[in-house]
Amino acid sequence: MIIQNKIHTPPPILLEQVAYTARYRHLSLSTERAYIQWIKRYILYHNKQHPCTLNETHIKSYLAFLVNNNGISKSTHKQALSALLFLYHDVLNITLPYIDNIERPRVTARLPVVLSKEEITLIFSYLNTEDLFKCQLLYGTGMRLLEMYQLRIKDIDFGLNQITVRAAKGDKDRITVLPQKLLVPLQQQIQTATAIYQTDRHLNRNGVYLPDALEKKYPTYATQLSWFWLFPAAKESTDPRSKIIRRHHQHEQALQRSFKKAVSLSGINKPATLHTLRHSFATHLLQNGQDIRTIQSLLGHSSVQTTMIYTHVLKINQLGTISPLDF
Repeated sequence: MIIQNKIHTPPPILLEQVAYTARYRHLSLSTERAYIQWIKRYILYHNKQHPCTLNETHIKSYLAFLVNNNGISKSTHKQALSALLFLYHDVLNITLPYIDNIERPRVTARLPVVLSKEEITLIFSYLNTEDLFKCQLLYGTGMRLLEMYQLRIKDIDFGLNQITVRAAKGDKDRITVLPQKLLVPLQQQIQTATAIYQTDRHLNRNGVYLPDALEKKYPTYATQLSWFWLFPAAKESTDPRSKIIRRHHQHEQALQRSFKKAVSLSGINKPATLHTLRHSFATHLLQNGQDIRTIQSLLGHSSVQTTMIYTHVLKINQLGTISPLDF
């Protein structure tokens, strides 16, 4: 979590360079925004001195301040350091003698929160029809939240019973399963999206965002139904990068709030979030005898070691261990 700083912001010229370089490096918009915030706070901490006049000592003092005064987590500490390394290496092209030797905090692997099938059923009972469908889609496919919202109509393949997840974490594509119980709701969602698409075309509105300069190479794709969002937003908005007014996909916050409320109403005392549905997807597949390599492919993990965390969740039951109290 980035902690807000109330000091006036520095001139935006350097920050514009950071944004330009981030886009050139094809960093995600969320990463770009996070890096800009950390760099802005770094400059403000050192009384608006230009980073060219600072060195690794200043970096260490800034990171020490974040840890000791703001109590940031290891992962947040790591992100702040990555932002400053990006600033010096990629934006300013400055080589500091000891910057690469600044120790990165070792993030300890934690067991994921997993819901039982009964707990998922209970939580789902407190969701309205629209939110229930989305949560079922997350649980039934193992997708991340943003991956679901970035789906295009063309990514749903009813013939092969599969969903293609495009440009996921690590900019990788993958295939995941299409739950048979969601065939009808998915078809209905496509009909809803198609109606919005037809309205946009009737009003000659700008087409949807296309990745990797596809809009320049294939200018008609942006106005084709196949590239339209599966979950289009109710209203148009301004593209944060191109500043073009167009229709984007729905925002994640509404579903996050709805799921959080459902967890509270269910009385389940677990810190469950929408990402917990992804953990539960993998764990339940493992419980049902699915091999670890297949689960790795469905989740899009680069290394099977990442997927192996779910075997630890089930390890006690797999070993048949019985508490001595139950003897």
